[in-house]
Amino acid sequence: LQKLLILLHVTLCVVVGKTLMILFPNAMKRYILKLGAKSRMNENPKFSYENWGPTFFSFKYLLFVLKVKWKRLEDEAYERHPAPNTPVVTLDGEVRCLLDFMQDNRPLILNFGSCT
Repeated sequence: LQKLLILLHVTLCVVVGKTLMILFPNAMKRYILKLGAKSRMNENPKFSYENWGPTFFSFKYLLFVLKVKWKRLEDEAYERHPAPNTPVVTLDGEVRCLLDFMQDNRPLILNFGSCT
């Protein structure tokens, strides 16, 4: 039931977003650039709106968002319990599980940074 609700919600958002992109392309471009500014994507001159903006609300976008949201349904993290063994992608593009990086009794430290 949760997957069906997510499918309906994401599909509706993509249809509305795509419709707005067709009807109001300049306004949607400003909106998407504003979203990009929050993540600082706009600061990289080699990564222009024309490279990534049109992919918003595409069929590939729909499939990607569904995949991520459905996968998140399986993730559970509770205080004082083991961390979920979430799949991650290495810099080489290899898919591994998070706990594969554990070494003996050493703590695993995750450092989230920027690619700029």
